[in-house]
Amino acid sequence: MEASLAIPVQAKKTPSANDARQPQESAAIDPPQNGIAGLKHWRYDMVSGLMVAMISLPFSMGIAITSGAPPVCGIMSAIIAGFLLPFLGGSYVTVSGPAAGLAPAIYSGIVTLGTIYLGADASNESVLATGYPLVLVAICIAGLLQVVLARFKIARLCAIFPAAAIEGMLAAIGLMIIVKQIPLLFGQKFESHEFWGILAEAPQKLSVVNLPVLELGLGCVAVLFILSAIPWRMLKVVPPPVWIFFLGTILSLTLFSVGKENLIAIPESPLEHGITMPAVGEVFATPQTWLPLAYIVFVLLLIDGTESLATIMAVDKLDPFHRRSDPDRTLQAMGVSNVASSMLGGLTIIPGIVKSTANVMGGGRTQWANFYNAGFLLLMLIFARDLINLVPKVVLASILIFVGFKLCRPKVWGYMAKIGSEQFAIFATTVIVTVTTDLLIGIVVGVLMKLALNLWYVGLANRLNKSVVTTASSPWSRLSGLFQNPVDRREFAAGAYDLYLSRPLVCFNLFHVIRELQELPPGTKSVRLHFSPYVTVVDHTTVETLFHYLHDFNSKDLTMELVHWDRFQPLSDHPCAIQLGLSGELVETEPPHVMTCA
Repeated sequence: MEASLAIPVQAKKTPSANDARQPQESAAIDPPQNGIAGLKHWRYDMVSGLMVAMISLPFSMGIAITSGAPPVCGIMSAIIAGFLLPFLGGSYVTVSGPAAGLAPAIYSGIVTLGTIYLGADASNESVLATGYPLVLVAICIAGLLQVVLARFKIARLCAIFPAAAIEGMLAAIGLMIIVKQIPLLFGQKFESHEFWGILAEAPQKLSVVNLPVLELGLGCVAVLFILSAIPWRMLKVVPPPVWIFFLGTILSLTLFSVGKENLIAIPESPLEHGITMPAVGEVFATPQTWLPLAYIVFVLLLIDGTESLATIMAVDKLDPFHRRSDPDRTLQAMGVSNVASSMLGGLTIIPGIVKSTANVMGGGRTQWANFYNAGFLLLMLIFARDLINLVPKVVLASILIFVGFKLCRPKVWGYMAKIGSEQFAIFATTVIVTVTTDLLIGIVVGVLMKLALNLWYVGLANRLNKSVVTTASSPWSRLSGLFQNPVDRREFAAGAYDLYLSRPLVCFNLFHVIRELQELPPGTKSVRLHFSPYVTVVDHTTVETLFHYLHDFNSKDLTMELVHWDRFQPLSDHPCAIQLGLSGELVETEPPHVMTCA
């Protein structure tokens, strides 16, 4: 993944306004701009683009293989995204291309549509070959919808998805990515394509495993984890997967004979023979594919949107010039890129955290780094096809196993458990349901669990706060209150903007608060959020978001305070735990303790 919505935070000593606004050295100069003005930074962006291309090449091919698509389609996706994004803007140092997080969804869509079109008796190769052009239609429609949604400034609505459910979805994607690599690791074709089916079939394939392939794959995985633990600066500039890409290929040529059938196969004249066109006519002529196609479109919209917006938030924190991406413009850029990618046989486009981090470390300053990345990839595809075809598929599989582990590593499970048992329950349930069914059902179950828990905690807080007369006494009023704007009054005077909150703050009404914080009156110098006794619950997702804005505002020429935050009692020792409001008379005193992001 490249990326996650949850933002780890912790309590810190309240900084003074002067401390919070100390600029870093890189922010003292005029920040680089995108567009024509950004071309003057070509030296930085070109060097970074070359480094990113070395990372993007193995990643793109590996993601394509996991998605059930030809390897060249992954490279084409990265090339198309790179050539378009400098003209679309939205972010500054993010590098976009095909995403590992969407690979399970695309593979599932290919198999579903291919099976519907050909019938259940068709071979796996035929299903994949037929299903991929059909999925390209879904990618195109999803891209068009992204453009429309961006026009309506819908990006902030992604906040309604609970952080625990999103983390669970990402962890499930990580597990599915790992399991999908088992056939490549064994050098054998499996009959099963689903998570539990592959795991059940794996012991049977041990007797016919391709030993050189398995040894090379396990060796690459082991070296990847070893390299990732070594504090060598060169490994930050050129990450371990790039070293493994070259090392694994060299080993396959010298020590391990893996067989030609286990090597990458880029066709001759890839720009002429390697492009797959979307099967629009076949879709419209086959009504039984319409409902599954709509389902796939929705899943792609959900994952692409949430991952894109989460990634740009994370990458903005790495930007040495402290520039802020425009979420809606980024969503529009992804939509246009997805339409163009699908028309030329490419996968879905999404900002990548690994490539974006490498871009920052490589000195990239503007979106033109994407352009140079695409240019170098195109040169590699045209002039280095024979070398690329020497790369074993298992080497790419080892890289994806490493990526998948990062998404579902034990640290993520431990982090969710520390926040609270209820968050871990949402997280774990989302993981289990997702790997058992699919991504959409998993996230829906996680959202419903979160809604039920929020209702229960609001009812509990109302019972505990007997001195607070609340209008949300009936189940229906409590439910509707979770979706209504909690801001009931605004005051602006002398640069101070006060927002008064009078309802529980949960992920389902969080986008209202985000809108309020993004649309401050001109001349605002400080923001104060006042929590009335009627704010009986602040859920985990909202706490993380508030801390994000505290850090963001207090690192600029703007301050933010949470007034009467000390009235809340967390349900665990973690600062991001659910907060229950305690009743009692509120007296205006000195500004209360403010918690900020680490």
